[in-house]
Amino acid sequence: MQPRRLRIGVAGLGRAFSLMLPTFLADRRVELVAACDPRAEARQQFAKEFSASTYADVRELAADPNVEAIYIASPHQFHAAHTEIAAARGKHVLVEKPMALTLAECDQMIDACRQAGVALIVGHCHSFDTPYLETRRLVASGEFGAIKMIHALNFTDYLYRPRRPEELSTAEGGGAVFSQAAHQVDIVRLLVGSPARRLRATVGRWDAERPTEGAYSAIIWFECGAFASVSYSGYGHFDSDEWMGWIGEMGAAKSPDAYGGARRRLATLQSPEQEARLKAEGTYGGASYKPPSPERLSFCHQHFGPMIVSCERGDLRPMADSIIVYGDMCSERRPVDLPSVPRREVIDELYAAVLEKAPPIHDGEWARGTLEICLAMLKSNEKEKDIEL
Repeated sequence: MQPRRLRIGVAGLGRAFSLMLPTFLADRRVELVAACDPRAEARQQFAKEFSASTYADVRELAADPNVEAIYIASPHQFHAAHTEIAAARGKHVLVEKPMALTLAECDQMIDACRQAGVALIVGHCHSFDTPYLETRRLVASGEFGAIKMIHALNFTDYLYRPRRPEELSTAEGGGAVFSQAAHQVDIVRLLVGSPARRLRATVGRWDAERPTEGAYSAIIWFECGAFASVSYSGYGHFDSDEWMGWIGEMGAAKSPDAYGGARRRLATLQSPEQEARLKAEGTYGGASYKPPSPERLSFCHQHFGPMIVSCERGDLRPMADSIIVYGDMCSERRPVDLPSVPRREVIDELYAAVLEKAPPIHDGEWARGTLEICLAMLKSNEKEKDIEL
């Protein structure tokens, strides 16, 4: 029997939506019924593909009686306002990370959804990915003793992909801390399972033409005594997918021969306006947008770079298709069932929260805790000292 389908409206048809679209297309538990975006070409493509209503303004989307939940995939600085608009019309909310840009905005979002009696889920963050959830299960089982330390790193070409001007401004929600630390911090919090109490961080701003943070490194101490080190570089040199078997972040195989592609493409552009146009052209509805096709969909789980989880009696290494366990006397690879739907875990949590009233892991309070750590990383760098949480 076909499951009851959750009717979703989309606020923002940009890159975040493009990355979630394969999930919406493949998961039979959801149906796209409406969308809003300021770009007429994006609205036209959505209406054509889904025979659905489209709007230029999020208030009109929220007023659509056919919409049960709104996926908020607008730029970071609009998350809080769009969530409040959705909740005020009784719509459940799935909002992209980061949840917001300030803790006060997070509180407003949480209060709005609580007062309206609607679910609030924040994601996609990579802490939804099955290998991390399975690693969490192994840690919780006690098989390897208490968790003691996590080392996580990720080296990408993030900073040299086409960006709008605000994405290169930290004050407007741009940069590696808001966009990328949200993933790593979420993952280590999920695995440790204990409140973070203190951190020390530094960030890298090494390219005057890309003036936001392109790199960071932090140590986070947790109440249980465990600690985590998280490092990220988006400067487009070493590619840490080499250490993930050349499986890219989205779960598909990638070629080492593509090295340097982001920087080479950026070098052909003459102005920030041209760069912004290039990004718009590559997103949904744009002239060079490529729709999802079966050969482009992930065949492994998505991930966020190499990670070692150290417990008392073993180290655990989440991969895109398995967990490698390094025990006292031997190591083994424990396979993880491969995904039939990319990012299915997001729909699992959304569907259960809305239709089964199940408490989600990635609720507003959880995502607020992640943002608190991200903001503390920026403050630690500025003050050059530890920050208590």
